[in-house]
Amino acid sequence: MSGFEIWLLAIGLAMDCFSVSMASGLTQGRWIARPMLLMAFFFGLFQAAMPLIGWAVTARFEQQIEVIDHWIAFALLLYLGISMILDDRREEGEKKFDTTRLPVILTLSVATSIDALAVGISFTCVGITDIQDLWFPLFAIGIVSCVLSLAGSLIGIYGGRLVASRLHPCLLGGIILIAIGCKILFEHLTA
Repeated sequence: MSGFEIWLLAIGLAMDCFSVSMASGLTQGRWIARPMLLMAFFFGLFQAAMPLIGWAVTARFEQQIEVIDHWIAFALLLYLGISMILDDRREEGEKKFDTTRLPVILTLSVATSIDALAVGISFTCVGITDIQDLWFPLFAIGIVSCVLSLAGSLIGIYGGRLVASRLHPCLLGGIILIAIGCKILFEHLTA
């Protein structure tokens, strides 16, 4: 893979992180440094770690992972999306879905990075057999995911104010998460 192809791959993998971060920024409505930086960090970390894991277990578990990865991502995003939608229906003091909480951030990190596991499998298929050859692709994937996550959060916060005045942010965020999960499932079932 050329350097250009690696950067394009990194951008493609980061799109789910960008969308989820945008939904999170929309629901938060203001800059809250710690959770937003944690989300960007964990999105970048998981996006970089999953291809490494996929590459490492390719020979042994390739078909088992490939068969269920899209279902796992779909189920996690569906669960989180429904949680957000239900939370939108609750009174302000009863809300439970909180994208500032670490367990939610980690769950979102896993859900958005499941596809990256398959990318790790493809690294073996394109002839990457030495871990030394993985450092640049993993670095690019992690950095791009981190940067686009922060950008998505900011767009959600500042661009979302226009939307939030007309729509319920948690409802919209939940719909976005469910749509991403459906997109992942649809792409894998039609491939």
